[in-house]
Amino acid sequence: MRDVNPAPAPHRRSFLKYTGALGAAAALSSTLGACSSGPESTNDTGGSGSGANATLTAVIGYGNDGSWDPTQTASAFCMAANNHIYEGLLDTDPISREPYAALATQVPADLTGTSWKFTLRAGATFHDGKPVTADDVVFVFDRILGPKTQTLAKGFFAPWLKEVRKIDARNVELVLKFPFPEGVSRLTLAKIMPKHVFSQPGAWDDAIKGKAIGSGPYRQTAHHPKSNTTFEAFTAYNGPRRAAFKKMNWLTIVDAAPRVAKISGASAGAQIADNIPYANIARLREGGMTVQGGAGMNNLFLMFNTKHKPFDDVRVRQALHYAIDTDKMVEVALKGHGKPSASFLNEANPTYRPAKTVYSYDPEKAKKLLKAAGVEKLSIEILSVNVSWIVDCLPTIKASWDAIGVETTLSPQETTAVFTKMDQKQDYQVVAAASNPNQFGLDADLIMHYNYGPQNLWMGYARWADSSVAKQLFKDMDRATREPDADKKKTMIQDYIDVVAEQAVLYPVVHNELMTAWNPRRLAGIRPQPYPGINLLQAKWV
Repeated sequence: MRDVNPAPAPHRRSFLKYTGALGAAAALSSTLGACSSGPESTNDTGGSGSGANATLTAVIGYGNDGSWDPTQTASAFCMAANNHIYEGLLDTDPISREPYAALATQVPADLTGTSWKFTLRAGATFHDGKPVTADDVVFVFDRILGPKTQTLAKGFFAPWLKEVRKIDARNVELVLKFPFPEGVSRLTLAKIMPKHVFSQPGAWDDAIKGKAIGSGPYRQTAHHPKSNTTFEAFTAYNGPRRAAFKKMNWLTIVDAAPRVAKISGASAGAQIADNIPYANIARLREGGMTVQGGAGMNNLFLMFNTKHKPFDDVRVRQALHYAIDTDKMVEVALKGHGKPSASFLNEANPTYRPAKTVYSYDPEKAKKLLKAAGVEKLSIEILSVNVSWIVDCLPTIKASWDAIGVETTLSPQETTAVFTKMDQKQDYQVVAAASNPNQFGLDADLIMHYNYGPQNLWMGYARWADSSVAKQLFKDMDRATREPDADKKKTMIQDYIDVVAEQAVLYPVVHNELMTAWNPRRLAGIRPQPYPGINLLQAKWV
């Protein structure tokens, strides 16, 4: 089996540009674009409307200027918006992640074979009025699986999906390379796009820039990069999750203070916001807002340059993890909204079990490991993204490493600057950044291959893929993917996660909650996500 990961494009700069998120970490970055409220006319909240005519205004703490191409994007804003604009054959519930019929009429009853057949929903149309057909489905999957294209989505499908065939105008067949029941939940990551639009010259570049035409309950009406994107209900939509809001205006406000201000007080200009800083929770609740968190894979991770001595020595990497006072980090930086990592996966993941190596705070053990590795007078510069909560965690790392005699310098920078340095293969020692593969799903196989694999973007940055331990790890991961027995597969994944934990090449320090705030006097049916963005497909006005 080939590597199941969102493999980098042949040129990493192109991949980073297309994802709009610099891979997993930057998908969560709050620094994808400078805060800009945009022209006043683009930020009209529609407050003069009432009832069904009111405009829902949301504040998203991530940039809307990443790629909007559903086959490429890892941008938090764009992925969330695309979930309202596009449909897959199947989509998944944003919280439970259970698949449900979207463009297809039903979820296949038998997932144990190598052929899944789908009938398209009768009367389904794109936002330009053209019908959705099997040709559109084949068009999208041909792009994802095609040998001449390198998309983010390819890593989610190519290892197990052989081809997609047209049966007739409303029926398609997915042919699998081997039985892979987990793939059914991944179908939401293949949004069906109109062939008559996106097969035109230059159309994929337009998609990257923000052109979005789907068959979902909302259609995009305007797009202003670094300002806002607007939507309105698609009246011809006949699918399972109809639009409850006549219009929506999603503002991108990256800086925390103006984002919180936009939903605060009697004159609040928005009804919902994500990415709420922990320090603002109490004040927002006192003002009548509901603030709730979602705990998932969101994490601060450390990634070591294994070609830069002494980080090629596993004992050094382990020592630096043991040295971190993670309980203090959770208490001080995260205000209790997190947990020290006990595995690569978070505790709520169905495949979770504590790893055999758990980095509980043990400075004496850290010192012994450094001594055994022959390391003295180590000086480290932590190259870090400047996401606000990551920056809040950095002083604990510095104090912890200083305490074991490791002279530590903090160097937080804009996310684009951090990953450009690695993209250019510049030297570095340690990177601290944020990641949350849960935006793609809960599938542990997908999550682990997103971060680890022989051609994986992250392993290229860590410069570890050619090691003997890595090569064996990748073989073990491939075998787990192909394992047909669900219980055996789960055990195999847990076993290779033990290797990932022991090696600590790219490994989470803490998992934390993401907070969403909304006005309960205006909105009902809101469910906070454990990954960036919002989903309003089951929300409504009060």
